[in-house]
Amino acid sequence: MLRWLTLFWLFIKINLLSTSGPASVGLLYKEVVGKLMTESEFVEAVGFSSVLPGSDALQLAMFVGYTAGGVPGSLAALLGSILPPTVLMLTIVSVLQRLRGEAWVGNFVRGLGPAVAVLMIVVAWQVFQGEEKDLNTITLGIAAASLLAYLLKVPPPLVLAAAGVVGIVFFR
Repeated sequence: MLRWLTLFWLFIKINLLSTSGPASVGLLYKEVVGKLMTESEFVEAVGFSSVLPGSDALQLAMFVGYTAGGVPGSLAALLGSILPPTVLMLTIVSVLQRLRGEAWVGNFVRGLGPAVAVLMIVVAWQVFQGEEKDLNTITLGIAAASLLAYLLKVPPPLVLAAAGVVGIVFFR
């Protein structure tokens, strides 16, 4: 029972201190190699979790849990991996649910459109800094297209698709 609680706490701690996936492998290595499994077992676990389809972090957690504590250990590690992001997501959703009727939230979302258009212009400017093409013409074209798309209320996915096609055609 103590080993299962140790696995549960270990994976809660790892998921709170790092993002899951490849970023947590180093921290997990420090925590389990020499204590719960050997280095060769850990390398095997990382290899298997990378090859199999699905979440690497969850598969690695289940492999480590199974090696250290059998099926109950695997379940304890899995629960420790799933609990922090689940609680975080439920908290965010409950806050957003309470705020969805607020007028300032709607105004904030409506204000994102022009901000994204300006952001696209800034990114385009930075991307074409080293290009030999006429930078002012490109930037003005992007600004005009962004403003036109905003005024005509063109859906963002269509704007992105059109920008991709223009990029492919004109900037090979």
